[in-house]
Amino acid sequence: MAFRIYTRTGDSGETSLFGGRRLPKDHLRIDTYGTVDELNAFLGLTNDHLAEAGFHDLLSEIKGIQDLLFTLGSRLASDPEKELDLPGLQSDDVSSLERAIDRMDAELPELRNFILPGGHPAVSYCHVSRCVCRRAERLAVALAASEPVDEIILTYLNRLSDFLFVLARYVGHRLGRAEVVWAPRDSS
Repeated sequence: MAFRIYTRTGDSGETSLFGGRRLPKDHLRIDTYGTVDELNAFLGLTNDHLAEAGFHDLLSEIKGIQDLLFTLGSRLASDPEKELDLPGLQSDDVSSLERAIDRMDAELPELRNFILPGGHPAVSYCHVSRCVCRRAERLAVALAASEPVDEIILTYLNRLSDFLFVLARYVGHRLGRAEVVWAPRDSS
C-alpha cells in the first residue's frame, strides 16, 4: 500500500508526538516546533532569493542550517518523557554559526544605527527569517519553563537569529545596497 499523507487522526484537534503521546494542536510544544518548521520554510525562501542574487557561496551553509533545524524540530516534536534515538545538536553547531558571524562581520562597516529591513528582497527575507527565529526562540524559552527542552536548542536559536541579522547586513553590503537606517520621530 502506498504512503498516504493524511491519517485522519488529527481531525479532532490533536496530534501525536514522536513516542505516541497525543497533545492538542494548540499546545505550546506543537506551536514551538511548528514555528521552527515555519522558520525552515522561510530559510528555503531566503536561500532561493540568495541564489537569484548570485550568492551561491552561501547556499550550502543555509541548507546545512535547514538540516539542523529539522533535527531541532524533531527533538521538540518528541515526547520528553521517552528515551528516543534521535539526532541531536552539538556545541560545534553553535560554534559554526559564531564563526560564520565573525567571518561576515569582518567585512561589514561598524553598525552605528538601528536598521530597518529592506533594500533588496534577499536582505528582507533574511530579516523575516530572523524575526521568525526570534519567535521560535521565545516559544522554546516558554516551553522550557514548563517542560524539558535541550538547552542547546535555546542556544542555537539565539545564535541563529544573530547569524540571520548579520547575514542580512552582509548580503546588502555585497550587493552594494545602503542599509535602511531607522529615523525616529522627533519627540517634540
